[in-house]
Amino acid sequence: MEDMDWNDLRYFISVARTASLSGAAQALEVSPSTVARRIATLENSLGAHLFVRHATGYFLTDHGRDVLRQAEVIEESMLALAKRAAALDANTSGVVRLATAETLAVHLIMPALPRLLEQYPKLQLEIITGIGMADLQRYEADLALRLIRPQYGNLVIQKLGSMASAIYGSADYLNRHPAIAEDPLSGRAFIIWDKAYAHLPTAQWLEKQHYDHNPALVTTSVAAQYAAVRAGIGLAVLPCFIARADNTLVEVVPVEKVFSEELWLVTHTDLRASARIRAVATFLQDILANASPPFR
Repeated sequence: MEDMDWNDLRYFISVARTASLSGAAQALEVSPSTVARRIATLENSLGAHLFVRHATGYFLTDHGRDVLRQAEVIEESMLALAKRAAALDANTSGVVRLATAETLAVHLIMPALPRLLEQYPKLQLEIITGIGMADLQRYEADLALRLIRPQYGNLVIQKLGSMASAIYGSADYLNRHPAIAEDPLSGRAFIIWDKAYAHLPTAQWLEKQHYDHNPALVTTSVAAQYAAVRAGIGLAVLPCFIARADNTLVEVVPVEKVFSEELWLVTHTDLRASARIRAVATFLQDILANASPPFR
């Protein structure tokens, strides 16, 4: 009994109900030999024959009928457990504080959010945005979608993909500032980050390429840079998932010559089993997996 595999009971119940190996195999989507092997294993574990084998089928012995009654009780309990687990998911409720960049919140999460709230009407989501990162260690947020991987802490960290960026300008700006020779950036100025945000990957890339000299405009957010590009003020490094949805913008330098940032889903270890945290985490995974352009 100590070595009994409780999963063998599924095979036993199916053979008892169909009176054949082939019928059970079809119902369980396995081969008849697999069913025969599992029945033999169960009989060895119990030390008793459960079936009498005839050419017309498999018939329960007295011991087999007794085992079937007990196995069906276990089956009902497992089905009830599965139903309760499904009900818990369907009734997922409570507050989840999600920390993320404003760009991701506005252009990626918000458009898909009605779907999450329709599925989990008792869920209350609080979205914290900004360049500064909420401290999950101090429970300032339950879950975070970040562009920088945390280096320490009692955290569960999962890479969800990469956010590609390219250099964009408006068609109007490009017409008013034609490129010199074959250089698409010559004679054109960039919209850049304020020095307080020099640690950001985009700011560092612009500095490394020496594109931050004589800027057309200095800003403190992606939203401001996007608006400035649309207004024809200059060029900017923008996330492709935002810019490619705007037909007024032109990709001047492709992502292959710019860069991508990795996206990390982060939560505190203590919260990873929470149904409400899992619901939001799955939602984020789904929208990133189905985004266009994809986050790869």
